[in-house]
Amino acid sequence: MAYSTLVIEAGVARLTLNRPEVHNAFDDSLIAELNAHLEKLHDLASAGDVRVAVLGSEGKSFSAGADLNWMKRMVDYDLEDNLADSRKLAALMHGLDTLPCPTICRVQGAAFGGAVGLAACCDIVVASEKAKFCLSEVNIGLSPAVISPYVQRALGQRQMRRYALTAEVMDAPTALSLGLAHQVVEHDALDNAVDSMIATLVKGSPQAQRATKALLATVAQAPDADATREHTCQVIAKLRVSQEGQEGLASFFDKRRPAWTSPEEHNNTAEPRS
Repeated sequence: MAYSTLVIEAGVARLTLNRPEVHNAFDDSLIAELNAHLEKLHDLASAGDVRVAVLGSEGKSFSAGADLNWMKRMVDYDLEDNLADSRKLAALMHGLDTLPCPTICRVQGAAFGGAVGLAACCDIVVASEKAKFCLSEVNIGLSPAVISPYVQRALGQRQMRRYALTAEVMDAPTALSLGLAHQVVEHDALDNAVDSMIATLVKGSPQAQRATKALLATVAQAPDADATREHTCQVIAKLRVSQEGQEGLASFFDKRRPAWTSPEEHNNTAEPRS
């Protein structure tokens, strides 16, 4: 039985957790499925066949974190078993974080434990007003270890210390104010908000978006290093002389839509680019 689905249509990939009966909690099977989906998406996004990926879930909750039955099995795991499990989860977070195309996380309800990591690994988080986030691990004697690099990057070190140590629940407005969520909307408007964000993202150059994601990851590691500065120069210079870069500049000066947009947008010249 599949615990997730991957649907790709018109360049938009929708990766959906589908275990609503257990609040989309994840176990080793779901992690394996998601890793396989992400491997496929990496190839498709690198080739430009997928423009945007949306991570979402069915049911009331986004994800309750670790599955209880999986946690019960962990009690009998030795250190090597636990390391193997943790490395698969780490691969999931890394795979989502480094997906070449823009990613949107659709959060309709509770996102607890590792699910906060999934949200933090996405480029843009669109949340319902009913969404709640919680780093709940310390309450059961554990730590948000594998997800910590991604969540701390989103929250900042000071706020990460608070919420990782207290396991307080962040409501949607709090998540927005802390930078974990980018947009909070009324619950019934969630899908429209996600669709609107998709429409905004597909206006950009696929090549430029891939290059920008990779660039920002490099800049974050050493923002003021000589090698980083040279790398930024190399990136923009190569984009300027590339086919998409030339098309983007030409379309701007010609006051038309660039070739990578949809036919409907491409033919719509009533409203020129500013």
